[in-house]
Amino acid sequence: MTLNHHEKMPLFKRYADNPILTSDMWPYPANTVFNPGATTLPDGTTLLLCRVEDMRSHSHLTVARSKDGITNWQIDPRPTLLPDIENYPEEMWGIEDPRITFVPEMQQYAILYTSYSRSGPGVSMALTKDFRTFERLGVVMSPEDKDAALFPRRIKGEWALIHRPVGSFGAHMWISYTTDLKYWGGHKMMLEARRGAWWDARKIGLCNPPIETPRGWLTIYHGVRETAAGSLYRLGLALFDLESPEICLIRGDEWVFGADEPYERFGDVGNVVFPCGHVIEPDGDTMRIYYGAADHCIALATTRISMLLDWLDEHGRAYIARHPSDEAQGPYRSHDRRL
Repeated sequence: MTLNHHEKMPLFKRYADNPILTSDMWPYPANTVFNPGATTLPDGTTLLLCRVEDMRSHSHLTVARSKDGITNWQIDPRPTLLPDIENYPEEMWGIEDPRITFVPEMQQYAILYTSYSRSGPGVSMALTKDFRTFERLGVVMSPEDKDAALFPRRIKGEWALIHRPVGSFGAHMWISYTTDLKYWGGHKMMLEARRGAWWDARKIGLCNPPIETPRGWLTIYHGVRETAAGSLYRLGLALFDLESPEICLIRGDEWVFGADEPYERFGDVGNVVFPCGHVIEPDGDTMRIYYGAADHCIALATTRISMLLDWLDEHGRAYIARHPSDEAQGPYRSHDRRL
């Protein structure tokens, strides 16, 4: 189990009978199932929108439902959302890694997912009320871009989207704004990948959608470190301002969750833990995180929002994003201020 290195207490507790979903449980042939979006339906049912990779290595999305969010999953007998290549050619090589946000103003779920085209991965969006019929909005961020989620409410009158474009200076987390969900602007860097020997030195990206707390938007992100044996995917924490979420208030230096168990270390892509979804239990604090493990199965871990915020207070520091080409100035303010 990954530990909070200072208190030696588990920050994330893995479900004892992980993994909770595998391709062997699927009602039709599949190579792997992983990286699910997650939400809670009005009747309390937990819904996962799972990435399913077929034998061509192309992906589509399929719903699995559970009353307790842990066991007795009811999986749609056929793919729930398939690529629509005729109308959306950007989906020609599959659709992947959905993040689900329920938007009260629209009374709909916004699904941000990766659409894989000849030009690479881009960000596409669909809306649904029931996870049976979907309104596709098409590409909202062109390739190469991924790891996107919509905020659940307008911020200063505009919708906001976190995403991860890749450019000549690396792969960093950005935020963009819109009034109509179609035309996006106001692009700002939120968080940059560090350099050198850091655990998040090569690239970073959003995991599950941001979580609104009284102190700010709590965000779990993944970082990738290149080693002689390949890439290591681990998770870190950051907190962003509620009304100006491009401003990062605190960023943790240490990673908080990484591949440890055999089902996380060995699979189609080893040493990967990658959550795309979570649900918050009725107490408003306990959180179930659903994650892809080694790109071959789905696992569950639990934590508490209050614990994550406490950890950031103890192990995070104030942060300001700079353009990654500006190596003369580090990413941190001159003082190490605990918030």
